[in-house]
Amino acid sequence: MTAVIETNDLGKQYGRKWALRDCTLSIPEGKVIGLVGPNGAGKTTLLSLAVGLLTPTRGSITVLAGRPGDGPAQLEKVGFVAQDTPAYAGLSVGKHLLMGAYLNANWNQELARDRIDQLGLDLRQKAGSLSGGQRAQLALTMAIAKQPELLLLDEPLASLDPLARREFLQGLMEIVASHGISVMLSSHLIADLERVCDYLVLLVASHIQLAGEITELLATHHRLSGPRRDPRSLPSSHEVIEESHTDKQSTFLVRTDRRLNPDRRPDLYEAVVLGRSGRTREAIAVLERTVAAEPENLEAWALLAGAAKTEDPALAARARARQRELAPPVPDG
Repeated sequence: MTAVIETNDLGKQYGRKWALRDCTLSIPEGKVIGLVGPNGAGKTTLLSLAVGLLTPTRGSITVLAGRPGDGPAQLEKVGFVAQDTPAYAGLSVGKHLLMGAYLNANWNQELARDRIDQLGLDLRQKAGSLSGGQRAQLALTMAIAKQPELLLLDEPLASLDPLARREFLQGLMEIVASHGISVMLSSHLIADLERVCDYLVLLVASHIQLAGEITELLATHHRLSGPRRDPRSLPSSHEVIEESHTDKQSTFLVRTDRRLNPDRRPDLYEAVVLGRSGRTREAIAVLERTVAAEPENLEAWALLAGAAKTEDPALAARARARQRELAPPVPDG
């Protein structure tokens, strides 16, 4: 399968600080790729390298089998929306479309006008008077009307309210369905990305931590939380990727080479894994067996209250009531 973005030992350094380091990727075409990670992880740097705004300090990157930014032919293949969804405040929506037609050889004016009409934008309105969501939609229209093979979006949801985010993502998926392009969008809003992405790249501290099909990653990577315990007590099939501890609780990100078996003896860690994997009913079943066998298990009741909140509100209410009964009294003063 053809790679839309391929990197080998890619790195970008500013002074003594590495913004991106040891980045080796091969991302297949036809995917909606979520590029996720905390602020400062290197997401914008990777996208800027892919679009040709930055040059690598070390290693290599190819985009659609070409060098980023290498002449008009390469630039025509890539659409890019920067983090602040830039638009010219003094230009009207209509003049933005005229500018796009002038600057892009493959510009599709009919597509651009149709999208503007669908969005209900006034061609005479100045971009500076648009809302954040409208400005983001205008920027997306400009990027897609050039008919790229790859669309790169840098934190397009960051400044949008929940309704505008939903409308933006809906518009994006309509574009993907209609035009069959590959898309990479960065965000730290994981809940929004999981609705639209089928491929995930995780950046942490300037390094790639994992990359792959989301279905495969969900099947083999799990976040486990429960009473504090030594990671060596976890099953041997659980490779600990990351761990954190408080006085009473441990949290692990683990990788396994197989799906966990829901028919095992009830176990709180397994219930958390099932819930995180979207298998909420199975998690509830595990927790119900647990509280039946261990009716004084406060943590199991707390997990059951959370897991059943949407699936079975009555069960969640009973679990919360039992949780309150078992909770230790709060000392006065």
